[in-house]
Amino acid sequence: MLKHLNILTAGESHGKGLSGILEGFPAGVSLSEADIALDLVRRQQGHGRGGRMKIEKDHAEIMTGLRHGKTLGSPIALWIQNRDWVNWKNDKMSHELPETDVPEITLPRPGHADLAGVQKFGFTDIRNVLERSSARETAMRVAQGAICRTFLKELGIEIASHVIQIGPEKSVPTQNTDLHDINVQADSSDVRCLDDVAGPKMIRHIDETRRQGDSIGGVFEVLASGVPVGLGSYTHWDRKLDARLAGAMMSINAMKSVSIGDGLNVAEAPGSKVHDEIIKVNDKICRATNHVGGIEGGMSNGEIIRVQVTMKPIPTLARPLRSVDIKTREPGIAHKERTDACAVPAASVIGEAMMALILADAILEKFGGDSLEQVKSHLAASGV
Repeated sequence: MLKHLNILTAGESHGKGLSGILEGFPAGVSLSEADIALDLVRRQQGHGRGGRMKIEKDHAEIMTGLRHGKTLGSPIALWIQNRDWVNWKNDKMSHELPETDVPEITLPRPGHADLAGVQKFGFTDIRNVLERSSARETAMRVAQGAICRTFLKELGIEIASHVIQIGPEKSVPTQNTDLHDINVQADSSDVRCLDDVAGPKMIRHIDETRRQGDSIGGVFEVLASGVPVGLGSYTHWDRKLDARLAGAMMSINAMKSVSIGDGLNVAEAPGSKVHDEIIKVNDKICRATNHVGGIEGGMSNGEIIRVQVTMKPIPTLARPLRSVDIKTREPGIAHKERTDACAVPAASVIGEAMMALILADAILEKFGGDSLEQVKSHLAASGV
């Protein structure tokens, strides 16, 4: 998925914290912990979030790879403390033998990694799986994506996202192409929706779902503007930009489908309504429309990249579904953890992070350079 950058995350949901390494990032990019903090706060927002967000006040500490406010080109190591660990460190998540007996969790949750995970590793306690498979890990990916966003902004690339559906409630498609404005407007909504009519309906649907002890999913869109032509490649399957973006989005917990541009709508439309005619504007060759979402033949074409991602309802339910005990083989009710009724707004921010990681990687792959100034000069010389 990544060709030039390397990222690694480590940590459990209720462990000491989350560690992350971003390697291959160029030198000379201005960076501070405040640059990362904004996106971490945005990830924790959204109507439908649960009690965990009231405990954690995520802050990413930059441990390495930075001097005098500039990146060094060496690996950037990050650390996010889990405040809730103090409540777990003596028993459930102790690194040593616990002070008291800790009952094993043996009733897997439908739709979660629980059952397949214990079968894969041979565990008898589902907590060994659920701690790492938790979406808590995405806090570190948002931090790493925020670093890549600072690099992309230096190149004139903006990334934004918004929620277009929660349950049956859908927003009217936006015609706004100012991505900064889109993010400001989305962040002012409790569900990150740009539609003032659909937004309140989404909130009411989340509330009704929560009252029923259930959860609800939805769809969000991630956009990128200012992307130069030619990121990715048609020459090999694993170099196609749309394939890399789709894989990145699907790596986010609970995502079930990805579409680009007009997405599923192209299945019922004729080719004349799907393909974007090529025109000349002020001696520049461009597209008259953007049905393909900024990617043709696996490459960016200079138009705004549009990716829609569908998130399933979170599998941890206030009213759990049926399950079977992995030890006794007796029927029972699935294990219950703290949960969200809806996390689609937060997921859209995670989607921005994955977009930033993939685009930063593709930029470095195409243009090369060990420093920001080298990348800028290579980009300018390319003429794209």
